[in-house]
Amino acid sequence: MTEQLNRRKFLKGTAVASTVAAGALAAPAVARAEPTVLKVQAAWGGGIFLENAKSYVERVHAMAGKDLKIDLLAVNSVVKTGQMQNAVHKGLLDGAHYVPAYWYSKSKAASLFGTGPCLGWSSNEVLGWVHYGGGQALFDELMGTLGLNVVSFFNSPMPAQPMGWFKEEIKDASQMEGLKYRTVGLAADVLLEMGMSVVQLPGGEIQPAMKSGLIDAAEFNNPTSDRDFGMQDVSKHYHLASFHQSQEFFEVTFNKDKFNSLPAEHQAILKHASEAESANFYWNNTKRYADDLVKLRDEQGVNVYRTPDSVMQAQLEAWDKVVDRISGEDAFFAKVIESQKAYAKNVMNYLNLNQPDYKLAYKHYFG
Repeated sequence: MTEQLNRRKFLKGTAVASTVAAGALAAPAVARAEPTVLKVQAAWGGGIFLENAKSYVERVHAMAGKDLKIDLLAVNSVVKTGQMQNAVHKGLLDGAHYVPAYWYSKSKAASLFGTGPCLGWSSNEVLGWVHYGGGQALFDELMGTLGLNVVSFFNSPMPAQPMGWFKEEIKDASQMEGLKYRTVGLAADVLLEMGMSVVQLPGGEIQPAMKSGLIDAAEFNNPTSDRDFGMQDVSKHYHLASFHQSQEFFEVTFNKDKFNSLPAEHQAILKHASEAESANFYWNNTKRYADDLVKLRDEQGVNVYRTPDSVMQAQLEAWDKVVDRISGEDAFFAKVIESQKAYAKNVMNYLNLNQPDYKLAYKHYFG
């Protein structure tokens, strides 16, 4: 009897298994959706800024998993740097990683989103204005006025850019008169006001231009990039601190139609990865810049100076003239400046009252 029961259980189990297997074979295969891939070109062919662009992409991938991918393309992969915004607008590129100063020729107000006048604030406070002081809405208004089909996020608060590399130590603003100098954005107008002859060149062309004598002096952005470009081979006089570009940050821009077609969670990831990269940029880059400045000075014989206050005061006065002139010509430019001044006056009043003198503490411990 027991043998018959066991045989019945076996036959029953075999029948059930056969039915399940047959059902599995009959069920159609469910195709997994292909990931969305965004082609994003960076304005950087290498160096720390390309690393920063990759870091943003890594954050997007970490949050999106397999569903959203960014194919990061190096400089000039599809179009030249000056054509990147148009390429994103037209959909030739899905996105770009650069700075507004690279397309500000379309509107001088663009330079106010990163490379405007110093109102006593740093890049962090300008980003605060973008996020909480009405800056993003003003930028979106500018995009609408220019008819550009893009949406942008801003990140990575850069330390003030050095005044740069010269053939001799600069002790007075009069020494800058007539010098052929490389910079970009609205800073070009400021230094023209100071009597310099300004040439706007991509980063990779700066060192060869100074070596050949096309320019007399130059700045790019920071000690790490400058060292990578080999500026120490064409000059031994490096001046830190300047108001010509005392604040700047990256712009990550996407084709608006493409961005709006993405699921809400993917849109959020692209935005919040930008915010996350801001913190990482500052922590990572500040340390790298400090290390490379020491190498420039101690290993490569570069004389490092702090730009004299008299020169920086002359820069502020030049900024006043440039801002007043353009504000009189461009109502939107004036509108942005007033918004920035209101934010800076409020926030910097608190910070200036509250922040201790960190330089005093530094001298106490390190001399």
